[in-house]
Amino acid sequence: MEAYTDEHARAYPAEYLAGIDLYNAGEFHAAHDAWEERWRDDCGPREKLFLQALIQSAVVFHHIEIGRRGAARRMYGMALEKFDRLGAERFMSLDIREYLARLARSLSWLASAEDPREAAQPEELDPPRIRLMPGADDYD
Repeated sequence: MEAYTDEHARAYPAEYLAGIDLYNAGEFHAAHDAWEERWRDDCGPREKLFLQALIQSAVVFHHIEIGRRGAARRMYGMALEKFDRLGAERFMSLDIREYLARLARSLSWLASAEDPREAAQPEELDPPRIRLMPGADDYD
């Protein structure tokens, strides 16, 4: 199943979709860079907040990959705070509630550990794949 449709490709910035492709491929730092390129551009405040939350959720997995579990948990908290501030169930065709639920399942081992540096990391990380919902949204 594709992450997004031709309708999404026509409606959304290329950097947003490139970030999704990179994130889904496990290229978390590169996804961060793609989304940050759009975030630094002249986008509106809600899109900026949304992109920052996505960037931070990708950076969580990058930190885990390089062994920085404490930084990963702090970044996870920052991403959750931004998604909460956004206050949307859906934004740029992403089902935010569903994404956050899958993110929570994927990171439960990290979030529940008393000391994240000593958390028992699963052998295989299972980051949630990003798949956009049908239809394009007005954003910003």
